[in-house]
Amino acid sequence: MKNTHIVLSLLAAFGLVLGVIVLSLKVDEITVSGNSHYTDEELIERIFATPADRNTVCCYIKDQLKEHQQIPFVEDYSLVFHSNSQVEVIVHEKSVVGYVSYMSSCMYFDKDGIIVESTNETIDGIPRIVGLEFGQIVLHQPIPVADEDIFKDILNLTQILSMHEMNVDRIQFDRRRDTTLYMGDLEVFLGSSSDMDGKILKLSNMLPKLEGLRGTLYLDTYDPANTSMAYIFKRKS
Repeated sequence: MKNTHIVLSLLAAFGLVLGVIVLSLKVDEITVSGNSHYTDEELIERIFATPADRNTVCCYIKDQLKEHQQIPFVEDYSLVFHSNSQVEVIVHEKSVVGYVSYMSSCMYFDKDGIIVESTNETIDGIPRIVGLEFGQIVLHQPIPVADEDIFKDILNLTQILSMHEMNVDRIQFDRRRDTTLYMGDLEVFLGSSSDMDGKILKLSNMLPKLEGLRGTLYLDTYDPANTSMAYIFKRKS
């Protein structure tokens, strides 16, 4: 009986020591990679919202056993434990190329025209797409448009704009699928989707001279064979 008490006392002492060690393990250093929609601080506050989330053991168990919380514009995230106190958050963002306005909400869609997020907020760097004719929009479903090939044009255009580090407020399509860009007080009529790489390159080269001006630049007449061609710019008062 005496030996039993000794064993139980030792186990209790061991459990107490183990508990103290577990509670003392804290995540003190958190780094974030792969994010562009949020600041590092915003993501850290969302993922490590409680003191328990900052405990290394609790954080690891929660990461392994529970589903990750839903964060707008984030497909998922991974936690990489570099040490007992160092954790890296690797963010896997949703692919977003534009948004349309629908019932007072901004409906963001990916390269295939599938709605990935609905929010009242606009995100810098993601253009509003105007001129699409569509029916009822449902989250996580494709935008019901008559011609789905238009999403290829949108993806191609947004990729070219991103390559040239050009931010556009709005991209508008008319009934003939001719395109107009809106950049502050500047409108750029691009016309059809042909030679879009050349048109955007020409626009990129011309932007410094157009800075501060209000008006419409017509690049629909762009001719890759005529490098000295002049383009019309109509100023607005």
